[in-house]
Amino acid sequence: MSFSQAEEPVCRQRGDPENPQICKDGNIILGGIFSFHSSWKERQDTFRHKPLPLKCTSLNFRDFQFAQAMIFAIEEINNSTDLLPGISLGYKMYDACGSVARSVRAALALANGNEAVSAPTEEQCTKPAQVQAIMGDTSSSPCMAIATVIGPFYIPMISHFATCACLSDKTKYPSFLRTIPSDYYQSRALAQLVKHFGWTWVGAIRTNDDYGNNGMATFTETAQQLGICLEYSVPFFRTDSPDKIRKIIDIIKASSSKVIVAFLSHMDMDVLIHELAKNNMTGYQWVGSEGWILDSQTAEMDRHHILDGAIGLSIPKAHVSGMREFILNVKPLNSSGHEIFTEFWETLFSCKFKQSESSTGSERECTGHEDLTGVQNGFTDMSLMPIFNNVYKGVYAVAHALHSILGCNKTCQYKGQLDPLTILQHIRTIHFKTKEGDEVYFNQNGDPAAKYEIINWQPTENGIVDFVTVGLHKASLPADKQLKVQNNSLVWTQNSKQVPVSVCSEKCPPGTRKVLQKGKPVCCYDCIRCAEGEISNTTDSITCVRCQPEFWSNERRDACVKKEAEFLSYEEIMGVLLTATSLFGTFMTVGVAVIFFRHRKSPIVRANNSELSFLLLFSLTLCFLCSLTFIGRPSDWSCMLRHTAFGITFVLCISCVLGKTMVVLMAFRATLPGSNVMKWFGPVQQRLSVLAFTLIQVVICILWLSISPPFPLKNFMGFKDKIILECALGSALGFWAVLGYIGLLAIFCFILAFLARKLPDNFNEAKFITFSMLIFCAVWITFIPAYVSSPGKFSVAVEIFAILASSFGLLICIFIPKCYIILLKPEKNTKKNMMGKVAQK
Repeated sequence: MSFSQAEEPVCRQRGDPENPQICKDGNIILGGIFSFHSSWKERQDTFRHKPLPLKCTSLNFRDFQFAQAMIFAIEEINNSTDLLPGISLGYKMYDACGSVARSVRAALALANGNEAVSAPTEEQCTKPAQVQAIMGDTSSSPCMAIATVIGPFYIPMISHFATCACLSDKTKYPSFLRTIPSDYYQSRALAQLVKHFGWTWVGAIRTNDDYGNNGMATFTETAQQLGICLEYSVPFFRTDSPDKIRKIIDIIKASSSKVIVAFLSHMDMDVLIHELAKNNMTGYQWVGSEGWILDSQTAEMDRHHILDGAIGLSIPKAHVSGMREFILNVKPLNSSGHEIFTEFWETLFSCKFKQSESSTGSERECTGHEDLTGVQNGFTDMSLMPIFNNVYKGVYAVAHALHSILGCNKTCQYKGQLDPLTILQHIRTIHFKTKEGDEVYFNQNGDPAAKYEIINWQPTENGIVDFVTVGLHKASLPADKQLKVQNNSLVWTQNSKQVPVSVCSEKCPPGTRKVLQKGKPVCCYDCIRCAEGEISNTTDSITCVRCQPEFWSNERRDACVKKEAEFLSYEEIMGVLLTATSLFGTFMTVGVAVIFFRHRKSPIVRANNSELSFLLLFSLTLCFLCSLTFIGRPSDWSCMLRHTAFGITFVLCISCVLGKTMVVLMAFRATLPGSNVMKWFGPVQQRLSVLAFTLIQVVICILWLSISPPFPLKNFMGFKDKIILECALGSALGFWAVLGYIGLLAIFCFILAFLARKLPDNFNEAKFITFSMLIFCAVWITFIPAYVSSPGKFSVAVEIFAILASSFGLLICIFIPKCYIILLKPEKNTKKNMMGKVAQK
């Protein structure tokens, strides 16, 4: 900064002057800040004397190349008649040594200059900026510091390699622009790349500065959105202590992830490779940022092939005609900045110039005319041509802005220093194409369009790494089309052709769901099989979906299959047996009826009210047949028919039995002296009683069918994997009213028969009716709990069994003894025998 003292007639800078390492005069001066050295020696300050300047060490060929690219662009513009005709561009380049503090000093020197300026004592020490724009720096942290300092003065600053997304904030860095995309896009692209190969469990190492920390923060955020987990994320800086580096190595060794995302600068990667090699850290798949993935010096230092197969993002390859030849044509004796070029030349060829202070006389002498053509080192390597092109585009962006401001046609109207804000505003709006056809423009944040090539480190037979382009990423495209990778051309770590696997837990196959492991990231989980009735048909499903009611999960739990409909059918064994039993009972009843009809005039048939007997046989036939309505697929008609037919036919049957019982009682009472009972219970009354009892059941059934009839129902609750097709009762009251009425008649019949069981007549059948009613009641009493507890089609089978059992009970107990006498004991089938007991009395 400049200060003024009243007694001095000039303005001069306080402190030691900062002189540029490389410079050239011109009408308009452009500044450049590069790290010609990558490190410095720490000095122990005593705070008693003024600190000495930093002693820079470790010559950095890369930034020498960047400086040469800037000089090439300036010389090309100066020789052009189309751009800034008549205007010569000069330059001043400073060495930042990789130090933020030194970068700021260089920026202030470029803004102020070191010249003493005359100024009257009553005026302030003010003057325009010495440079119209600053090119650099290479790293993000120095750029942030520089942009903070020169931002209020709106001096344009264009970086070729500072990618931190934070520099897009124009409220903090209003004068900063760059020709390399923001790390916002690179970090997201790296996360998409990791996701593309199915790596969900990765480690991360970042440079412990603004470039690494901000870039990794965006990567971490995007990775979480894509379902990627970081097992660890450690900061690293090239000046870290051995203990700290040892801890990082231990973390990597103890980890289970096999993929490491390295968001590092090339200088930090160079140091890290050395430490990894000492610990034989091979077998890891590295994913790199543009800071080192295309750096040939990094590849050359990787003698243990730790990074073989690495994949990462880089700026698209570029070609600038004439630049390679210009860079390799450098001569130290003909270059401005003789001192720095002397050091560079001596390091490049391992020689010493005679006038060099460090020369001991034992080294090979430098001539300054050594040929670079046959030399293979970091300076002659042109793999960073895309970054050289960024420097080239930055210089041309300033030139085009100046060309517009000065209204250049054949000549330019240059009258002195220009307003930095005016230059900055014009740079923001420029849009042109370079001679190679590359478009150059800046968005509202001062960033170019984001486009990356995907680079794969593929070792060759001679041990040299080949940087192979295997894909492309364009941030301007829709999210699903941004990334394109040629998977078949990739080489992975340890020269493998198989994509490495790096997951905390293997993918959960269809039929399972993920359950997070307690205390671990979301990528660590167990695969739990879906419960019955639930499925998952995708890999890594977090939930199992319940099947629709009519479907059930298959054995693998990955698809819903239609449930088997279960009902009592005629095809299955149980249905066949019940059908056969029902038909057997029907034919048996018809057989009995035929026997009775053929012997209808015999005493035993006539003595037991043949009319009621034939009506009873008819009702038993219907009882046997109605059981068939319970077999088969339920329908609206079958459901209504089965219960009503069952109820009416059984009431008809019980009514007949009840009538026969009452006939026996009345017949006995009629034999008593003075009894006139039979005239009140003759054939007409018997028919009316049967009709009346049956009509009551008919009325109950009509009411049931009218109010809430039975209907077919798909029961999903009885069995998990089956649909029970059954007949819902509709009205449970109607069903139990039908059964209750049958039960009431049966009990009444049983009581009467029990009372008449010992009447003194051989033709008395009351004892057989008693026994049949006993069986009937026992069957239906046991039916109720069996029916309620039986699942599915078995409840129908229980009901059919009850119908058949009670029907057989009535048929056998009442009619078989008579058939026995008719067919096998005809001698007993006489009126005398029927009245035998009475005669004995």
